[in-house]
Amino acid sequence: MLTRRTLLSRSAAVAGASLISPFSGFGPAYAQAASPIFRFGVVSDPQYAPVPPRGSRFYSHSLWKLSEAIADFNEQEIEFVVTLGDIIDRHWESYLHILPVYEELNVDNFFVLGNHDYDVAGDYLDAVERVTGLERAYYDFTGGGHRFLVLDGNEISLFANAEGTENHAIARERLSAMEASGAVNAQTWNGGISDEQFTWIEQQIRQATDADERVIVMGHYPIYPKDVHNMWDDERLVALFAAHDNVVLYMNGHNHAGNYGEVGGTHYVNFKGMVETADTTAYATLEVWEDRIEMLGKGVEVSRTLAI
Repeated sequence: MLTRRTLLSRSAAVAGASLISPFSGFGPAYAQAASPIFRFGVVSDPQYAPVPPRGSRFYSHSLWKLSEAIADFNEQEIEFVVTLGDIIDRHWESYLHILPVYEELNVDNFFVLGNHDYDVAGDYLDAVERVTGLERAYYDFTGGGHRFLVLDGNEISLFANAEGTENHAIARERLSAMEASGAVNAQTWNGGISDEQFTWIEQQIRQATDADERVIVMGHYPIYPKDVHNMWDDERLVALFAAHDNVVLYMNGHNHAGNYGEVGGTHYVNFKGMVETADTTAYATLEVWEDRIEMLGKGVEVSRTLAI
């Protein structure tokens, strides 16, 4: 099994260790294994802010919820924890409160950035990646015969790019075209990816195929089933993943209610938002086996068995 001693190097695109596997591919031994190949933790949408609750969102409660989740993760044999975006709800100072909680983790921590992570004063937009330890908001890491792709669904958006920038103009044009076509996800609080990032995703999947690796993709925005919260590039990403039988899971947040779908052999899991509960929580541990992924939900998060 992949252990902490195998975490030897850092990805060129993220301030977090790459998972270096002591084996490659999958053999019959794993089908007979009594324990999973590896486990990892998932948190989605803490959306912390030091403000009073509004409706079903209890922003300040995410500090104790996240702290309890991390204490639980530290008791488990897991390799890393990923947060699927919206670390904060708003205001730059919110980062100063919640990021120290992650320092209590005994394993590596990976961030996906969400739309609310850019709800800061304009002068701070360019510092969001830096404060979360990222050199670039989309990146990859590998381990346990798997390649993990972290997507940046904010790359082409109105909120992550200052007015007057090229990506802001592209986002305005793309959103206008989607609105004209009646797309349900033509929303200002969604975003998309560049052609450059899409090409990078294709290349990563091809490299994973050549290396006999399965692929798990992590994003903030759902892409399937069709939903008002979906990334603007949902259809072309679903088509890409369906064309490669080694893409086994796409996981995301953003839609706090959660959701699930499957198409072309890829599971699409929308994790529930941690911010949405007053006195309970929402997070999960995923166990990766040769023939399935066991999703063990805590609090309001559901448990699922995802057959591979």
